[in-house]
Amino acid sequence: VQLQASGGGLVQAGGSLRLSCVFSGSTLSGYSVGWFRQAPGKEREFVVGIRWPGSTATGEDSLKGRFTISRDRTKNTVYLQMNSLKPEDTAVYYCAASSRIIYSQLGVASAYEHWGQGTQVTVSS
Repeated sequence: VQLQASGGGLVQAGGSLRLSCVFSGSTLSGYSVGWFRQAPGKEREFVVGIRWPGSTATGEDSLKGRFTISRDRTKNTVYLQMNSLKPEDTAVYYCAASSRIIYSQLGVASAYEHWGQGTQVTVSS
């Protein structure tokens, strides 16, 4: 399976963006998907994930209520909706997928076997 992440860009603080992660080579059915981000000089951080068939998990408290994950099986796409963006949300965002992780592994980057290429999100103050 290949993942293509897109939708990043430059946005002002308080704005919104929706990132897309398109599956190819397979349907997204049966796959759990996580969104991660990495800012310069920092480690990769778990943002939000959805396990097949539907339970979700969100990373640190500052993300809850602002970032949500959803999927559209007809478009073979998983989305990351980001609202009330802050300058500290600036990072490269990656989507990842796995057909075999359990719920407790949603936030563990090493548990995913498929990764997209990343999309840059820059939030200006």
